[in-house]
Amino acid sequence: MRRWRGLLAGAALLGLPLLVTGCKSSDLPVDGAPPGSAVPTSQDGRAVSPLDNPDGTKPGLAAVTSAADRAKARALIQKVATKGRGPRTGYDRDDFGYAWMDSAPGDVPFAHNGCDSRNDLLKRDGERVRFRGGSDCVVTSMTLHDPYTGRTIEWRKTQATKVQIDHVMPLSYDWQMGASRWTKGKREDIANDPLNLIPVDGPTNGSKSDSGPAAWLPPNKRIRCSYAVRVAQVSLKYDLPVTPPDKATMLEQCAG
Repeated sequence: MRRWRGLLAGAALLGLPLLVTGCKSSDLPVDGAPPGSAVPTSQDGRAVSPLDNPDGTKPGLAAVTSAADRAKARALIQKVATKGRGPRTGYDRDDFGYAWMDSAPGDVPFAHNGCDSRNDLLKRDGERVRFRGGSDCVVTSMTLHDPYTGRTIEWRKTQATKVQIDHVMPLSYDWQMGASRWTKGKREDIANDPLNLIPVDGPTNGSKSDSGPAAWLPPNKRIRCSYAVRVAQVSLKYDLPVTPPDKATMLEQCAG
């Protein structure tokens, strides 16, 4: 026994690997998934917490995890105004400008940089980004760590709809919450503001449609507080209320 203990101590000092039985790496849960889960998940990659990304110019949507940050998140969400959702009457996507423009007139990062807002967002969040020959704008392939599903997506322009750009506060929702009375310029701003835009898995974005947080949340539970924070950031920047159930749901995601 003494000889065995001596061998262990010696191996530790030399930094040699030790074989430990009874626990296989494949038995351990993947980040955010229960043991044995078949759902592929990914780390946050280059993603930044929305609390550290108030203008949306940094990539992704990293999880808000610490108790202190969750308290900050709730304090931010508490500032959001509420009102009932109005009618969708008169809504037209064209009232928010064409997709995807580079000429939003207001305080919108990336605007007027010679690259449309969709490609700006693919460049912001993508890894191993490749461009069309002779261009530093048109993205032809990339790797995306999708915050909504936790999956890693290998994207090619030939499969364009595999990745879609989500409006965190959907445009028809905005219309119903007060944007119907805005100038067209302000509507163009919120439609192209990187604060309100996230590249995500296409089918998942389709399932969201124009839902608010009370009706739809990202399947990836670990970033739901981050999602609620981003909704709050857009709401506060554009002085756009959410419904009372939406606000209650947002606060709930950052509880604890």
